[in-house]
Amino acid sequence: MKIIYLDLNMAIQIHEKTVQVSGGGELGQLNIQQLDSVLEHIRNDDYYPTFVDKLTHLVFCANKFHCFQDGNKRIAISLGIHFLNLNGYLYCIERFTREMENTSYHLAAGKIDKDLLRQIIDSLINESDFSEELKLTIYECINTDHQ
Repeated sequence: MKIIYLDLNMAIQIHEKTVQVSGGGELGQLNIQQLDSVLEHIRNDDYYPTFVDKLTHLVFCANKFHCFQDGNKRIAISLGIHFLNLNGYLYCIERFTREMENTSYHLAAGKIDKDLLRQIIDSLINESDFSEELKLTIYECINTDHQ
């Protein structure tokens, strides 16, 4: 299946709409070139061979790189939702949205790393619920102080 990708203009529009709809905030850009780089890099199948790899990198970077003045956790979720939607993953968007609200917060706080994020996203796309092992891993990560 051919993957449909977001471009920078789409990402900026998604950010603006997300901020407006979700309670406001600043619309300014801080490091938009870094987001453009991420959007280009996920097209490289050598580095990101699967859809899950691409989506994980997109969500992780949008959350952590602070490309916008405000709404970086929200934009990470919104970009993920749009990427899923463009590629026909409609069946998991509701669950993705619900689970990523908590995940995005803990990702930004440094309690969830990229490897665990990948496991979470893989489960959201390919399973009806998190495995008991994944639930325990998430629980341990978000309830441990990282220093």
